[in-house]
Amino acid sequence: MTNRVAARRYARALFEVSLKEADPTQVGRDLDAFAALVAGHAELARLFANPAVPAPRKRALVEALLAREPLAGPLGKLLLLLAERDRLVLLAEVAGAYRERLLDHQRVVRAAVTSAVPLPADRVEALTRSLAAVTGREVRLEAAVDPSIVGGVVARVGSLVFDGSVTRQLARLQDKLAAG
Repeated sequence: MTNRVAARRYARALFEVSLKEADPTQVGRDLDAFAALVAGHAELARLFANPAVPAPRKRALVEALLAREPLAGPLGKLLLLLAERDRLVLLAEVAGAYRERLLDHQRVVRAAVTSAVPLPADRVEALTRSLAAVTGREVRLEAAVDPSIVGGVVARVGSLVFDGSVTRQLARLQDKLAAG
């Protein structure tokens, strides 16, 4: 089983237990904070990723961290389980998979919009409303600038792409002229 698949399974299990026993949003915040703590300390990250360090030592370290900063019940149990199974290397992937599952549960979708020039706030709001109408979900929009698209916008919602860029329109025109 790949790390990505394992991380998704751990995230799904944590999410399902969190729905029953805790606030899933708080669990997500705590998981992100713990993952950031580990990522922010190079020695700690190396220790958790090192297969030569015995699992009981990793578990003892997690217990010490949890004693200093208690986390929501299901998250603490998951962290101890990951330590016992020597799977703490999956922590960042579990956090990402949990975040995606939480957004899906909240009916929120992430979207990215790329334009040739920075978009005014009213345009960003209008794009957000339009994408929300198309998807039927709340949209969290990230705007980026890429001058290579010349003009227009490219919107990505999950695997769906709306390409209204001048570059794409020119490419279509070139294809039509070459075919005809």
